Amino acid sequence: MPVTRVNKTKGVQAVDRALTILEVMAREGSPMMLSAISAELRLNISTVHRLLNALAAHGLVEQEPYQGRYRLGIKAFEIGNRALYSLDIRAIARPLLNQLVDDFNETVNLSILDKYEVVYIDQVESNQIIKMLARPGTRAPAYCTAAGKVLLAYLDDKLLTRYLKDVPLLPYTAATISEPQQLRYELQKIRSQGFALDQGEREDEVRCVAAPVFNHEDKVIAAVSLSGPANRIPTEVLTGRLATAVVQVALKISQHLGYRCS
Repeated sequence: MPVTRVNKTKGVQAVDRALTILEVMAREGSPMMLSAISAELRLNISTVHRLLNALAAHGLVEQEPYQGRYRLGIKAFEIGNRALYSLDIRAIARPLLNQLVDDFNETVNLSILDKYEVVYIDQVESNQIIKMLARPGTRAPAYCTAAGKVLLAYLDDKLLTRYLKDVPLLPYTAATISEPQQLRYELQKIRSQGFALDQGEREDEVRCVAAPVFNHEDKVIAAVSLSGPANRIPTEVLTGRLATAVVQVALKISQHLGYRCS
């Protein structure tokens, strides 16, 4: 029995070390020499070499044929990719959206950008009699909604230029931004402050704040927004504790999706 326990302990240690090698190589982001991996892990070269051979046998690492450096293998990419595709942003976001509604009793939405429009993909309703509703699947213009402006703010310049060329900025209300240059300025401001506001731009007397959701590649893929009537949400509340709370929830969702903020 003692021998079995020793072997089991050694086996767990080997697995731990092998996984640490993969983490080190992923963090490095480029091929590494055997000596560099050994130094990083503070293990002798023969041990690291043995572990690398085991990982290579499973396709998790590869050795360059000429320089002899090691890099992550295709199998590591496949495993990571499958893990990412198994994540459902709605399932991840829902508990956090629920908490936001519990804290402020205003309607919260999760939305994405599709064909120049915002598409609401999930919603948690307020229990207030008067509340904002946008059922999942509902579309709205991007340029005059808080969620839409957040999603536009993180487009690359080429896509944004095409958007401004293709989409007429129709004035829904007196507060709607209907000039392309003014919208560009607004989007720059949104990127700088980390959230967007809608103070009656699509519908009079509606207030909304939205923040971006990032994925593991640091790309914005969705937005979290909270909305309600102006008589319940004065500007100082919208730009203060509501904006802070929405940004925090969006960040938590992002982190669950693999985003690592700098």
